[in-house]
Amino acid sequence: MGVHVRRLLILTSCVIVGIVVLAFFPWHPPAGTRVSGSSLRDARVALLEELRPVALKNCTIKRVGSPNDGGYLMCDNLMPGVESAYSYGIDKEDNWGCQVSLAFDVPVHQYDCFTPYRPTCAGGRAVYHNECIGPKREIIESRPFDTLANQIARNGDSGKRLLVKIDIEGAEWESLLATPDDVLARIDQLPMELHLVNAPKFLELVRKLKRNFYPVSLHFNNQACAQNLDPIPAWAFQVLFVNKRVAELDPSQPGRVPGSSPDAPDSPTLPDCQSPIK
Repeated sequence: MGVHVRRLLILTSCVIVGIVVLAFFPWHPPAGTRVSGSSLRDARVALLEELRPVALKNCTIKRVGSPNDGGYLMCDNLMPGVESAYSYGIDKEDNWGCQVSLAFDVPVHQYDCFTPYRPTCAGGRAVYHNECIGPKREIIESRPFDTLANQIARNGDSGKRLLVKIDIEGAEWESLLATPDDVLARIDQLPMELHLVNAPKFLELVRKLKRNFYPVSLHFNNQACAQNLDPIPAWAFQVLFVNKRVAELDPSQPGRVPGSSPDAPDSPTLPDCQSPIK
């Protein structure tokens, strides 16, 4: 069973998967890319460069969700007007989804087929789906999976302005690679946690997303710090993608530095491992 269909239940297992893949599988750049050489470090350098945050003229950064793990940076002033929200990867809480639903009086569709928890949202419009996102509609070990496009359509949200949060322990690669550009174009903001378990898929996905989005924020998860992934300091990191449809690029200003306010460590008790992009 591939990584894209496996929800890793503990962080240590994801570390093992990432290290094994990166250490033992040779990296070959996808066709059409401009990556020189074939070393793993060259791949990581290219990936980090693709994720370099840009500055926007019209983005007021705000942390949405939890104060540490489970919180995501977003452009606060670009959220009004959204019509529905999607939260992928719930575990025991969905503070992000609840906060969005309460602030904008929109439904938040919560998706997770691995957890028995059903987080409440007093006063909000939370709709729980015992289903996971994947590259196709299928049943795996009795758990239902479906595509982002199908889930949006089934909820009657095709054509609406959306917010989508994704934190699904490595399943993001295949799921989003299978999502058509016209579906991605409806998403105003896409805060995600990415998990570096497959360098070619990573680069392919980020370049695909950048057809519709600007990377605006990058933050490395200090629960996933690693010393063998130079120049990337951690194998898991949060990225905010903002749709070019609503964003105004400011090429005269530098992008956000990882770890700058209102960023916060995912674990307040562990050493941080932020590293500015040079």
